This record gives sequence, structure tokens and C-alpha cells, in this order.
Amino acid sequence: MPSEFEKYIQSYFGVPPETLQQIVAFFKPKILPKGAYFLKEGQYADQMGFVQSGIVREYLLDDKGREVTKWISTPGYFVVDIASFLFHQPARWNLQTLSDVELLVISKADYAKISQVVPKWPELEKFFIARCFTILEQRIVTHLSLSSEERYQLFFAHNPELFNQVPLQYLASMLGMTPETFSRIRKKHAGN
Repeated sequence: MPSEFEKYIQSYFGVPPETLQQIVAFFKPKILPKGAYFLKEGQYADQMGFVQSGIVREYLLDDKGREVTKWISTPGYFVVDIASFLFHQPARWNLQTLSDVELLVISKADYAKISQVVPKWPELEKFFIARCFTILEQRIVTHLSLSSEERYQLFFAHNPELFNQVPLQYLASMLGMTPETFSRIRKKHAGN
């Protein structure tokens, strides 16, 4: 029976079983305790991780020293500063665990070797990046077209468990609102 990771790779790339096994073989397990960093701002990303269990927060410090949460990664998501990983730039994002986390990790060197083993890899990689871009584009549309309350409701509908597992100021930041606005909206919906 395929693992969650294999199902994820299969659903995103639609590869045959033998190709799937070749890709999966490049990933190695890694465990990080709560509060550990998978990557810090300024470092060079030399690995990409897939969250098997636990929660990872992706955030940066803005010009005023405030933490801005980009994303909360839960099982089934990749964690990486993609610009740093692909273009060898210093990372802008901090990737910190909010719980104990189990990852499957591929090094940058092994990632570069996939195309030697899987000839269709450049095409598959392009498709994967296009899917990532589509998800990002949808997040932008949501931020531009929905009110704070609508963003809260949409996020809560899809991720209710995170409201008990993640500090609420991180969720507020990710949804593009102040903790005060988030708290007001949360109180309003607590009675519903």
C-alpha cells in the first residue's frame, strides 16, 4: 500500500509505479523537535522537505522586525525556500517547527540527480512548479477579493484543527490581518 508521500507524488506528477519508486528513493527521513529550524533566513537552502507529521511555519521578519507568516505547512506539504533552493540565493524565509515534525528530505545534490534517473523529470518538475504557482495565484486572489472575515471563514472551513494547534497570531498574520481583527472575528464566530 502506498505511503501518503507516494500518494502525493502520484497525484501531483501522475508517474508510473517504477518511476514513483525511483523518485521516492531520493528522500530520506528526518525528525526535528518543536522549535527547531529547518532553514533560517540568510542561509542557503540545500534541502527540501515533505511534511509527514507535525507543523512547520514559514515566516520572515519585515523591515520593522515584525514576523510575517507566509504559510503553515501541515502533513502533505513541501517546505522549502524555493528561490534559495533553485537559484542559490540567501533564504528570505525562516522554516520553524511548531511541533515535533517528521519530514522526508531530499538534498539539493540528490534533487539534481533525479533527471539522470527519471528522463521525464524536467517535464514533471515544470508541471509541479506550475501547480505551485496556481496555488499561490489562488491565495493572492483570495487576499485581494475577500474581506478579512471571508478569509477567516474560508481558512477555518478547510483547517479547523489548526485553530487549536497553532498560535493564533501566526494564523492572523498568514491571513493578512492584525491579531485584534482576527480575535474579533473569532469571537463573532465562536457563538455560531
